[in-house]
Amino acid sequence: MRILVIEDDKEVSAYIQKGLKQEGHTVDHAEDGKQGLFLATTETYDMLIVDRMLPELDGLTVIKTLRGSDNHTPVIILSALGDVDDKVKGLKSGGDDYLVKPFAFAELLARIEVLHKRNKHHDGSTETVLHAGDLSLDLLSRKVSRGGHSIELQSREFKLLEYMLRHKNQVVTRTMLLENVWDYHFDPQTNVIDVHISRLRGKIDKDHETPILRTVRGSGYIIEDA
Repeated sequence: MRILVIEDDKEVSAYIQKGLKQEGHTVDHAEDGKQGLFLATTETYDMLIVDRMLPELDGLTVIKTLRGSDNHTPVIILSALGDVDDKVKGLKSGGDDYLVKPFAFAELLARIEVLHKRNKHHDGSTETVLHAGDLSLDLLSRKVSRGGHSIELQSREFKLLEYMLRHKNQVVTRTMLLENVWDYHFDPQTNVIDVHISRLRGKIDKDHETPILRTVRGSGYIIEDA
């Protein structure tokens, strides 16, 4: 899944991001409500994790604004406020779930999975399988196949393929991959991307006449509908 975390506490946000990325999810982060609202309205996410008390715009205002603009992305509210009235207010603002701090990451992950499955059940438009030609990636079962044949990918390869499929038919630059797949906001001057692209290409294009993953010299990489 692609998840947006809107949280101003650096330790909490780092804790959540690290855990989600280890589970293979793609994670974006906003440190205040204004930035979070901008990302949530200009990008597409499968899930939002929103802290209730945020600078610029508080979390409930962010959620109400999204719901008012017909954005129904599932939202989990994080808050140190744990009274029943606080929870009711959060859910009435448009939140789908409410988790009180401090919390165990395992509980957050379980709530994400339950909410995602529930949303998929009620909304047939939720995309859980990404395609490019005869290549498919199932976000729930985490299975990849091409032409009906199963492909085994390592966690980073899966994340790399997911990101590229979400940007299908678009050139994905090295910087985009570093920031969104490796969470590097600087170029480490290594060939880590080249190595993983090569491994991924060897798996998804093996024994196929038409390559689906292509290098665009001087620009980056692209996955095209074959």
